[in-house]
Amino acid sequence: MFNEQEDIPKILKGDLAVFELLVKQYERLVFTVVSRMLNQQEDIEDVCQEVFIKVHRSLRSFKFASKLSTWIARIAYLSSINYLKKYKRFNTAFPPEDLEQLHFTEENPETAALSKDASAYINRLMNELPAVYRTVLTLYHLQEFSYQEIAAITGMPEGTVKSYLFRARKMMKEKLVAYLKKEIV
Repeated sequence: MFNEQEDIPKILKGDLAVFELLVKQYERLVFTVVSRMLNQQEDIEDVCQEVFIKVHRSLRSFKFASKLSTWIARIAYLSSINYLKKYKRFNTAFPPEDLEQLHFTEENPETAALSKDASAYINRLMNELPAVYRTVLTLYHLQEFSYQEIAAITGMPEGTVKSYLFRARKMMKEKLVAYLKKEIV
């Protein structure tokens, strides 16, 4: 298990074996954050690698003001945003003006259920959400970060995090209710 207080000074002194422990401890977190922002496996792998390079280079600037996981998740989030901006895949006008008109897919839930199980369907719906909604859902529900930690990671005000989380849940709920109604009938 990685101990921040003891192990970060070792890494700063050049102990790469301890840095490998850090990578193993946080690779799942980084992968989860990045994969919710990007869709292509090759892009995800590139950005994850870039995140750990940035972590290694910037570790001296970590001041223990937050948890290391929050600091690393913020680097992962910002690296993903930068990647999307660099390749012009990031919509800077968010939330979209036509948010009420946002649709997930034209395929109906019954058809999707026949081809995949419910868990896969939920993942597919999550992947169709705007990147910011996917990110807050993932950080809150899957990574169990608090509103304050998500705000620190994303740089959004805490109220915005709560609002986006509410909207994302509402969108998911509407699609899942429609899916379940079709399953029961």
